[in-house]
Amino acid sequence: MSYLTLASRLLTGTLLTGALLLPRAAWSLDLAALIREVEQQYHGTSSHALTTMQVRTANWERTLEMEAWSLGRDYFLVRILEPAKERGVATLKRDREVWNYLPKVDRTIKVPPSMMGGSWMGSHITNDDLVKASHVEEDYTFRLLEETADHWLIECLPKPEAAVVWGKIVYRLSKQPRVPEQVDYYDEEQQRIRELRFDDVRRVGDRTVPLKLTVTPLDKPGEQTILHYRELSFDIRLDQGYFNLRALQKH
Repeated sequence: MSYLTLASRLLTGTLLTGALLLPRAAWSLDLAALIREVEQQYHGTSSHALTTMQVRTANWERTLEMEAWSLGRDYFLVRILEPAKERGVATLKRDREVWNYLPKVDRTIKVPPSMMGGSWMGSHITNDDLVKASHVEEDYTFRLLEETADHWLIECLPKPEAAVVWGKIVYRLSKQPRVPEQVDYYDEEQQRIRELRFDDVRRVGDRTVPLKLTVTPLDKPGEQTILHYRELSFDIRLDQGYFNLRALQKH
């Protein structure tokens, strides 16, 4: 999510807001708030996580153990713990900018706009996912496609001026507990090309979150990225000063 949300992260998230306590009849008028909640539910005011990321492609497989910290939805730091040969490789996100640190050459690289669509840590999550996942409500308009007793189905269409890579995003959200079940990504021709599935829903502190995220590129059969939270805690003591290039380079 943001992700990573995020995986952002795929690996990203925020606290529940007052807007999310509106009566049911008002939901169609506040879809942006609902999307913002589920896109950002992994952060809280701040967060710390230990995760395992398994990546399978047509040519290789790899497993990474990572540690991550976040503040709100605009500050994010993740560092590889294992395997040993990649220990210390790190990513820093501040607002809409991303830096990578490579300890073997002791080099910090700012990811340029031309590389935002590139793979993050060799996974099926992109640098653009890390940045844009926490700003979906700014770049898209929303329409309720379906509502049942159990879920909402919400269509997100890019605003004309938005610099985004997806032609459409569709969220399937569970009502009880209020968590994402699946997100489908479409290209400009409206072909579904990526699926994000959420599983292993558990209570963590005072909230309920899915601890397993599976990213499947539908145009690459047999490939996928699985991100599993092993430990997750919220509202730890952090400030913006922690998310700087010195912290990125810390071994």
